[in-house]
Amino acid sequence: MSGTIEHMQFQASMLTPNPTRRRSIVTVLEAALSAVDPRQAILALLHCENDTLTVGQQRYDLSRFQRIFVVGAGKAGAPMAQAVETVLGERISAGLVVVKTDHRAPTTRVEIVEATHPVPDAAGVAAGQRILALAETANADDLVIALLSGGGSALLVSPAEGLTLADKQQMTGALLACGATIQEMNCLRKHCSALKGGQLARAVAPATLITLVLSDVVGSPLDVIASGPTVPDKTTWADAWAVVEKYQITDKLPSAILARLRAGLAGEIADTPKPGDPVFSTAQTQIVADNLVAAEAACAQARTVGFNPLLLTTYLEGEAGEVAKVVVALAKQAQASGQPVALPACLVLGGETTVTLGANPGQGGRNQELALSAAVALQGASGITIVSLATDGSDGPTDSAGGMADGDTVARGSALGLSAAEHLRRHDAYAFLQATNDLLITGPTQTNVNDLVFAFVEAPRETIAPQEQPI
Repeated sequence: MSGTIEHMQFQASMLTPNPTRRRSIVTVLEAALSAVDPRQAILALLHCENDTLTVGQQRYDLSRFQRIFVVGAGKAGAPMAQAVETVLGERISAGLVVVKTDHRAPTTRVEIVEATHPVPDAAGVAAGQRILALAETANADDLVIALLSGGGSALLVSPAEGLTLADKQQMTGALLACGATIQEMNCLRKHCSALKGGQLARAVAPATLITLVLSDVVGSPLDVIASGPTVPDKTTWADAWAVVEKYQITDKLPSAILARLRAGLAGEIADTPKPGDPVFSTAQTQIVADNLVAAEAACAQARTVGFNPLLLTTYLEGEAGEVAKVVVALAKQAQASGQPVALPACLVLGGETTVTLGANPGQGGRNQELALSAAVALQGASGITIVSLATDGSDGPTDSAGGMADGDTVARGSALGLSAAEHLRRHDAYAFLQATNDLLITGPTQTNVNDLVFAFVEAPRETIAPQEQPI
C-alpha cells in the first residue's frame, strides 16, 4: 500500500491512560487494512499453471483464447492490475484501468489512467469511452478480465446518449448533498450510463468475462458495487425515478437527466440488462475481499493486543451523527456493565454512513462527522475512544481517512476557541479535528472496503466536567 497507518495523527492522552495502548490500537487498524490488500487478495485467488487459469473454483483453458483484455475502474484498480499482470504477464494483449487521482502504480501490460472522485471529470469520460471501445472489440475467442473496486461508479464514466459530463456532474453533486445511499445513487447512475448496470457485459459479449471485485458496499451486492457494469441490474426506471421523488431533487437535476428518466418510464428507452439475459451466460464474478474480511482481521489483532473484541455488524448504515450516538451508547454500556463484552473491549462495526448536507457546507467526510459527533456525545466520559476509518484512506473530498474522539476532544477544541456544535452544524468536522490533532492521515491505502468504526473501551479514569453541551 502506498499509504500507511503509521502516519496517522494520534495524541497519546486521548487514547487510554496506558500509553502502551497507543501502538496497540494502531496495530488493530493496520491489521484491518492489511487483510484487504487488493494485490494479495487477487494473488490468493488467481493462479496460472501451463495453460490453465484457476479463479477460485473455476478453471479456464487459456489455449482456446486468442486475446486477453484487462479493464476496470476503482480506487484499488492499480494494485489489482499489478496482481493480474503477475499471474498472466505477457499473455495480456491490452488493458486499461481508471483509478482515482494519486492512486497510480507501475504496470507493464495494463495502462493506468487517473480521474477524479467522487464527482466525475473529463479524464473519467475519456477512459470510460476507451474501455467501452476496447470491450466492443472482444469476440467469442477472447477473455476479458474486469477489475472493480470502490469508486468505480464515479471513475467509469460513459454518459448515455443525449447526456453530457456536466449533466453527470450535477446529478452526482445533487445525490451527494441530499444524503442518498450508495444503492440509490448507483440506481440513477446505471440508468444514465452506457457502461453501468450490466452494460459493459453487454459490450463484451460473446467473449468470456471474469470480474474480480473488491467490495465497498454494505452486504456486497454485486449490482451495486461500481454500479454493477458486468452483472445483471435488478433496478428499473421506476426505481430510479423513486429516488428522485424521495429526495425531492427534480429542481436540482439537469433537464436532460429528467427527460431521460421520464422517457425510460414511458418505455421509450430500453432498460439495463436483467437477470437471465444471455449476455451473462459466459460471465463469472468473484468477490476477492470485503468489509467482513477487514473487520474479522481487526478483531483478531485486538485480541492479540489484549482487548476483548466483538464484531457487532458489517451492515452499518444511517446518518453519521445519529450512528455516532448509538456507538457511544454501546461503549458506555460495555464500560458500565461489561456487556455485551468484558473490559477492555473493542467493539467493531463495519458499513457506510451518510451525511445530509445543508447550504454552504464546510469540509469533511462521513467518518470525520461521525468522530466529531461521538466527541460531543462522549463529553465527561473517560476510558472510551471512538475511531471511524475510511479504509481507502480518503474520507469524502479530503486528505483524511477519518477521525477519532474521546471525552477530552471537545474540551481541547474549546480551548482553541472552537465550537464542536457549530462545526457539526456546518458539516465542517475536518477543521475542528485538524486543530485538535484528531484526524487520521494515511494517504491512499490502495484498497476500499467501506468504513470501520471502533469503540475501544476500558474502565473510566475519572469524572471529566463537560465543556460544551451536546447538540
